Amino acid sequence: MYAYQDSSFVYSGHEGWRPEPARSTARLWLRFVFTVLLLPLWWLLLLVLMAATLVVAMFAEILTIIPGFERGAERAMDATLGKISVWPRWTVTWPELRHEGNAGFYRARVDAYLDKWTKHAAAPKKPNPPTECEVPLRKYRGAGGAYVVEAAAARGWELRPSDPAEEVRLWWSAASSPGATGPHGAAPGAGAA
Repeated sequence: MYAYQDSSFVYSGHEGWRPEPARSTARLWLRFVFTVLLLPLWWLLLLVLMAATLVVAMFAEILTIIPGFERGAERAMDATLGKISVWPRWTVTWPELRHEGNAGFYRARVDAYLDKWTKHAAAPKKPNPPTECEVPLRKYRGAGGAYVVEAAAARGWELRPSDPAEEVRLWWSAASSPGATGPHGAAPGAGAA
């Protein structure tokens, strides 16, 4: 169904994009306790790193006279910040603990997440609406990546190379046609006669 020549990514249906198996209750409770204890410390560490980055950036401004320094610093920051997550994969929230294995809960969660992103992407008054969306595994764990692909396609999103074990990446296809604001590429007022 979907294939990309330049990567190992292939979406050919539901085979590799099934829901994750339900985790054991004992392990979930343990991870939930660790989340309650360690997540505030993780967020505090992120705030300290952000403050340290701002201090370093103020002094690094002097070094921008060196050719290529700014571009290299931006690349290093992007690579570093791209690996830091506000909600690490080891966290388990209370709704996840309560609804583990409930496919309906995860489908509703995916639908709400995609509706939010679709609303932002289809907003006609924004100069640069978001054209890409990443749906993290924690949103679709019990529903499966195939459900995300189907629900996203119904809203006008197209699949990008993704790893369903981590996230499903989507692209807003209406962004490629000028003046388009909806999933079907209709311009504002095109339906009115």
